[in-house]
Amino acid sequence: MYTRTVRLILTFVMIMAGALAGTVATAGTAHADGCYTWSRTLSQGSSGTDVTQLQIRLGGYPGYGSVLAVDGDFGPATEAALKRFQSAYGLTADGVAGPNTFNKLYALQDDDCTPIHFSYSELNDCNSTWSGGAVDAATAKSNALRSMWKLEAMRHALGDQPITVTSGFRSYACNSAVGGASNSRHLYGDAVDLGAGPHSLCTLAKQARNHGFRGILGPGYPGHDDHTHLDHRAGQYWSAPTCGI
Repeated sequence: MYTRTVRLILTFVMIMAGALAGTVATAGTAHADGCYTWSRTLSQGSSGTDVTQLQIRLGGYPGYGSVLAVDGDFGPATEAALKRFQSAYGLTADGVAGPNTFNKLYALQDDDCTPIHFSYSELNDCNSTWSGGAVDAATAKSNALRSMWKLEAMRHALGDQPITVTSGFRSYACNSAVGGASNSRHLYGDAVDLGAGPHSLCTLAKQARNHGFRGILGPGYPGHDDHTHLDHRAGQYWSAPTCGI
C-alpha cells in the first residue's frame, strides 16, 4: 500500500512538472495565423520577407510627413514605426517585433491579410477584377492592401470610429465613367477617397499627414469639397485649403 501511494505521488509530481515545463516553453509564443505567421523575433539588422510583411502592416506609423519604405530591411525608420505601433496599442515600445507584437497584428488582420476594418471590396467597388488599370492586377491589389493598413492606423488614431471609403482602384473604363483625371492614382490602386462620417473631411485630411500618404487633396482643392483623397504618388503634395493644409 505504501509503495503504491509513493508511486502515485511520484507520477503526479512528474505530470505536473511536465505540464509546467510545457507552459514555460510555450509562454509568449505567437499563434499561427491564416494570413501570415512570423517565425522569429525581428529587430534592427533583420532582413527578409518577414520584415517586408511587417513593414506593410506598419505603413501607417511612419511619423508626420514620412513614408515607411517596404524594402525588407529593418532599419531605424522601421524601428521607429514599430515603436509607434506598439505605443498605440499599449505594448512595450521597445522596437523589437516579438510574440506580443505579432499577436496584436494577428488580431488586427483577416485571413486574406486585409486589416479587420477594411476589405478588398471596399477598395474596388466598380471593377470585377483588379485588371484594366495603369499597372497589372497583382500590383494594383498589393497597392490597395498597403493603403488599407495605413487606413487602419488612421482609424485607430481617430478613436477606432469608422472611416468611409467611397472610391479605390479604378480600371481605365471605370475611371472614365466617373470623370476621373487621365493620370489618376486610382488607376494604380494606391488611391482612396474618403467620405464624411464620424469625422469631417478636414479631420481626415489632417490626420492622414501622420500615416504615410504622400498625396492629400481635400476641401478647397478643385473638385474635392465632397471627399478627401489620399494616394501614394512619387512626391509629396498636400492641398486642402479649407482645412488649412
